[in-house]
Amino acid sequence: MEKNKFINIVVLVWVNICRAVLATVFILSGFIKANDPMGTVYKVQDYMEAIGFMDLGTGLMPYVVTWAIAMIEFTLGSYFLFGIRRRLASVFNMFFMSFMTGVTLWLAIDNPISDCGCFGDALTLTNWETFWKNICLMVPSVTLFFKHSQILKIVTNKMDWLVAMYSSIFIFLFTYYTFRNLPVFDFRPYHIGADINRGMEIPEGAKLSVYETIFTYEKKGEKKDFTIDNFPTDSTWKFVESRTILKEKGYEPPIKDFLAINNDDGFDITETILGENYVFLLVAPWLEKADDSSMDLINELYDYSRDHGYGFYCVTASSDEAISRWQDYTGAEYPFATMDEITLKTIIRSNPGLVLLKDGVVINKWSNFSIPDEYLLTDSLDKLDIGHLEIQTVWDKLKNILVWFFGPLLLFIFVDLLWLGYQKKNKIVSSSSNNDK
Repeated sequence: MEKNKFINIVVLVWVNICRAVLATVFILSGFIKANDPMGTVYKVQDYMEAIGFMDLGTGLMPYVVTWAIAMIEFTLGSYFLFGIRRRLASVFNMFFMSFMTGVTLWLAIDNPISDCGCFGDALTLTNWETFWKNICLMVPSVTLFFKHSQILKIVTNKMDWLVAMYSSIFIFLFTYYTFRNLPVFDFRPYHIGADINRGMEIPEGAKLSVYETIFTYEKKGEKKDFTIDNFPTDSTWKFVESRTILKEKGYEPPIKDFLAINNDDGFDITETILGENYVFLLVAPWLEKADDSSMDLINELYDYSRDHGYGFYCVTASSDEAISRWQDYTGAEYPFATMDEITLKTIIRSNPGLVLLKDGVVINKWSNFSIPDEYLLTDSLDKLDIGHLEIQTVWDKLKNILVWFFGPLLLFIFVDLLWLGYQKKNKIVSSSSNNDK
């Protein structure tokens, strides 16, 4: 008997350790995807291109997949955390992990994309590291598949539906918020407070990676690639696209591809942008896909910048034709510069998005839905809050998230306990009354 009791305790402890591991992994994975949904969209598009579904990658499908994966992983992790829907969560998790383990094995062998994007920019894993991570997670997955009945519940059966519903609603709304705005936690090298000049510095004696930016131009139906050394001087050549390629790998600084080329004359204006006191960058990877709903605000912001002597550039990877169409449609008078598409998507998760630099330091960032208006631009930037660096610590952000998620859940649990106490008290009173009779 004692031996069986000891074994049962060991099994119970092991099952709930497995439950805690899966809860942590899925909550973190789902939350990170929800925190930076556009980054996940880009990764989903890479997947679709790798498997030959390029047409699906250009529509709504990547957004739907991103939202679904974030919700599934976070909600599944919440189920394990609170011990609700134990059988459903364990069975679904087993099939989900089996499928993803197969996918990551394919990624590790064929290497169609550099990394799976499981934890976004917060933690980059190679494809083989991701595969072995999934192999390790299969151990607790198999355990819970067969022993799900021993997962300890934190809430009662009458409250588990409320906890399950709130978990899904929370991650759905959080994903919506970050889609419309910007990631709450920015793990990229262009986060607010980042010094771009310092991020591009190379330690003395370090062997450098060799990169080359290729500019594709077109004339009379003929496309031709140029480098910065043989840039076309003939104005009849029309810009099509630019891309940066790695020729020889060496030390790579956090920021290695911030290069802006003036669209009018082809001159490198990187130092100009990073050396100005204040400069606004309107970042639009693809002008042909950019949201133009805030164009009046952007044009007013350009007028404000010009009146106060601040720099203002629209940096894009779009072609000359796309830039001309944008100018005709929006009335844009600001100068344009070309930059690598991946760099632009890394700088800000919005198309377009706005970045304010001061001496090369990222002072502020705004999505297309939060462009500052005339009511905020009442004076020079050095006298306005938006012109000063204000960094909210990771801990402050994390506290806000924890309060919004666990606050209502703890309230639900507290109400549940009160209800159970009330029911228990009624039973005692009722039983006492029956005994008196």
